Amino acid sequence: MTTDNEQTPPTEAAPRAARARRLLPWLRRLGLFGAGVLAVFLALGLYGAIFPGPAPLSQQDVNDSISRALASQTPGPALSEQAYAAIRPSLVLIQTGSPAASPGSSPGSSGDPGTSTLGSGVVIDDAGDIMTSLHIVADATTIQLTFADGSQTTATIKTRETDKDIAVLQPAQVPASITPATLGNPGSVRVGSQVFVVGNPFGLVGSLSAGVVSGLERTFQEPDGGPQLTGLIQVDAAVNPGNSGGPLIDRDGRVIGIVTALVNPTQQDVFIGIGLAVPIDVAGGGAGLPQY
Repeated sequence: MTTDNEQTPPTEAAPRAARARRLLPWLRRLGLFGAGVLAVFLALGLYGAIFPGPAPLSQQDVNDSISRALASQTPGPALSEQAYAAIRPSLVLIQTGSPAASPGSSPGSSGDPGTSTLGSGVVIDDAGDIMTSLHIVADATTIQLTFADGSQTTATIKTRETDKDIAVLQPAQVPASITPATLGNPGSVRVGSQVFVVGNPFGLVGSLSAGVVSGLERTFQEPDGGPQLTGLIQVDAAVNPGNSGGPLIDRDGRVIGIVTALVNPTQQDVFIGIGLAVPIDVAGGGAGLPQY
């Protein structure tokens, strides 16, 4: 039996009230966080309504962008441009005077007695020596050179290789800046290899013609009882009077031959598709050039 002074046990209401008081601050923070997130989404929605973003790209837009990008690309220079740029500083115009120039099928003869002959040459060393075809200068009384920079001087024949139709000229004066050509390996070319003839056809200074190697180990008989040339490179790049003595170059601008003749079944010195060049290793033998 209990008395009025005894206390009753505590109910479960007190612990629940305590827990509620502890959770109240977290609930307030969670409410504030939720309100902040909601405010952000409302702000983004309002910004998007006021400042709408760009429209999605269509396939046509993508195609137009690609076309504009491709059109703005500048292609690299052609191989012929690079080859010409490499050899042009080494090219020489040769003008000769002689009492009587004899006609023939070699692209350098004028065919008219007492007139000058035009030809081409190429600088082969730092001393300014020039390689050309012998038939251009063999009977010359005067030899006049014009270098790529426009400077002019006279020259004398330093070396003759009659059996190869090759001559090396020594200029009286060498330009302040001289650029020898880079020599290539004629043994590396095959029928079908791309080549270029550079020279002064008909006095058109610094002309380039393009073609391929049409044949190897060709033979050509010089006119008027001249020597028979062997081991020649045949090309279909245009060769005309004034080209003789000029360089035959590969696609990298390296000299692989010296142009010596054109073949024409008629008596005309005009090109019909067959030009011939002495390989540079053969031509350079007498000039002390490296052999391959």
